[in-house]
Amino acid sequence: MLNVKNEVLIRVYLVAAAVLLVGFVIVGRLYQLTVVQASKWEARADSLFLKFVDVRADRGNILADDGSLLATSLPFFDVYFDAKSEGLNNEVFDENVDSLAYMLSTYVDQQYTQGAYKEWLVKLRNADPDTRGIRYVPIAKNVSYHNMVRIKDFPLFRLGRYRGGIIIEQNPKRERPYKMLAQRTIGYVREGALPVGLEGSFDNVLGGLLGKQPMVRVPGDVYIPVNDLAEIEPKSGDDVVTTLDVNIQDAAENALLKALQEHNADHGCVIVMEVKTGAIRAMANIGRTPDGWWETFNYAVGERVEPGSMFKLASFMALLEEGYISDFDKKIPVYNGKVKFYDEELSDASVHGDSLTIKQVFAYSSNVGTATMVQQCFGNTRKQGDFVAHLRDFGLNLPTNIEIGGEESPVIKDPADKKSEWSGTTLPWMSIGYEVLLTPLQLLTFYNTVANDGREMKPYIVQRVERFGEPIREIRPTVVNRSIASRKTIAKAKELLESVVLEGTAHNIQSRHYSIAGKTGTAQLNYHKYKMGKGLTHQAGFCGYFPADNPVYSCIVVISEPERGGYHGAEAAAPVFRAIADKCYAMKPELHQAVNEGPKPVLVGRALPGFDVGRRVDMEKSLRWLGLDWRTLDKEPEWVSLKPQQDTMFMTNRIVSDRTVPSVVGMGLKDAIYLLENRGCKVKVRGVGRVRRQSLAPGTRASGNTTCVLYLE
Repeated sequence: MLNVKNEVLIRVYLVAAAVLLVGFVIVGRLYQLTVVQASKWEARADSLFLKFVDVRADRGNILADDGSLLATSLPFFDVYFDAKSEGLNNEVFDENVDSLAYMLSTYVDQQYTQGAYKEWLVKLRNADPDTRGIRYVPIAKNVSYHNMVRIKDFPLFRLGRYRGGIIIEQNPKRERPYKMLAQRTIGYVREGALPVGLEGSFDNVLGGLLGKQPMVRVPGDVYIPVNDLAEIEPKSGDDVVTTLDVNIQDAAENALLKALQEHNADHGCVIVMEVKTGAIRAMANIGRTPDGWWETFNYAVGERVEPGSMFKLASFMALLEEGYISDFDKKIPVYNGKVKFYDEELSDASVHGDSLTIKQVFAYSSNVGTATMVQQCFGNTRKQGDFVAHLRDFGLNLPTNIEIGGEESPVIKDPADKKSEWSGTTLPWMSIGYEVLLTPLQLLTFYNTVANDGREMKPYIVQRVERFGEPIREIRPTVVNRSIASRKTIAKAKELLESVVLEGTAHNIQSRHYSIAGKTGTAQLNYHKYKMGKGLTHQAGFCGYFPADNPVYSCIVVISEPERGGYHGAEAAAPVFRAIADKCYAMKPELHQAVNEGPKPVLVGRALPGFDVGRRVDMEKSLRWLGLDWRTLDKEPEWVSLKPQQDTMFMTNRIVSDRTVPSVVGMGLKDAIYLLENRGCKVKVRGVGRVRRQSLAPGTRASGNTTCVLYLE
């Protein structure tokens, strides 16, 4: 009996142990699933039934200096239909399907009839619920806000998301009110492409913060939004305010495009910078494509080329800093435009005789004269490094670090660097702008520094970041170097730059309204390939500032590979500079000297109004308004003639007969007609202005049939 009892207990214990073991396994597995692997299974569950998708925020605006919109996001919407929505019953569907079909065929897509739409809607409603996409059917894409509101009010759709089956998703689009204006500078952010321009550089500012919206899986393996609102609302992006001036930008792009078309060039760029601050007021980049002229690349920031003769300013400033140049009138040999350095021949574009003054070497852009002076001053092995040191002092070895991405670093050869491939001809060729690489923006920054009396400013194109119109970050002008050279060198450099326009290669862009200073440049682009039998191409450039006596703007123009109408800087690039400067001068009051800024002018007879004829009271009123003094030679005559003598206005009596045709020469038309018609004449008029001649001689007797023709100028 005891043995049976023990056997039963053993079996019970074994069963209990087995149950406990299974229990421990189950508990362990539950722990593993709910704790250790919880995130894995939750993610898988979400992927099967519910998931959260990113909701893009409203992208911030890009604004011009005056607040004009350069880029903004406009709301567009995609409309879908859920024919199997949980709250949509057959009675409601049948009651509204005819009206909905009519509205869709009338306002959404007129290529389908009302009957075709109704047949399609009924087919959707009666389809198998497991059919893929049946609960997420596109109705209209890229619909404006106005049309979206109208579609929401269609029959059935007006019942809402669950009872009416309408699903609306916002799909904002980036728009540019000024279309092509500053297209490459503004840039873009696109999926699958590198970000470009301001849109790319300030994507984290403009893009805002993503939101989250729940999407549920429905039969057919399709995910649809749970509701129209995001569960986590996105935070809209901030606005970026640039330094660009839309008027100067427009002037720059039009002038550049005209030059590219006229010279059939490959591409070109223009930059306009504010001298005192370094603010970029315009940045235009235009290139030739199979589809026409387009902004496909930011040449101003990203194209690094040999600048040619525009670099000579740096060479002359190095000579000035070294003390090699003291008298601009000193003559130096130019060897009739040809000289050899080792086995390489250097020549001038134009022959200027056997010698030129130092100022003429710069003004006429003599390669031979420039290279000869630099070689004499820095040609010694121990002095070559000094030339490069001066270039570093001028900041030519550093990038500008402008906010737009894609800037190439400059290349300045160094005799101490074995990788530079320094040779015996490097120095003379560097002096005229070869064997160095600079972007247009880097070269303009150097010229802008000279215009700013040696004070180097960092170029910048964004001045602040705003949120709902309130500044949250200011970007102020930054001084990079307080003085890149001595005051004497800067003053002499300015004198040289003015001589280029006054008497040198850019004399064709002189203006009588304001002064210009700058330097032309013509660089050979493929001279290495040319030696191998390929055609030679050029780059035309002009870099300078205006007004020369009180610089407000600096500007660089680069035209690459012009094929007709001249390829030199003076022919292709300098006129573009002048056209932009003219527009700026016309638009910007700060470029004009105030009337009361200078001494009061001394009036002389040729500057005073004269030979005007009219009533004395009218003349006195006009002269009083103009602030001019006068004297009357006769006692209060009715009709007078103005005659200036030296610095005084005199009123003399004009005798007007009551019976005969008077002399109306010098009168305005109103007075002339009054006098002639009162004496019985008919009047005919030719031209505009004052009366310069009359057909009837003074003293002629007039009658009702007499006609007097007045000739006005």
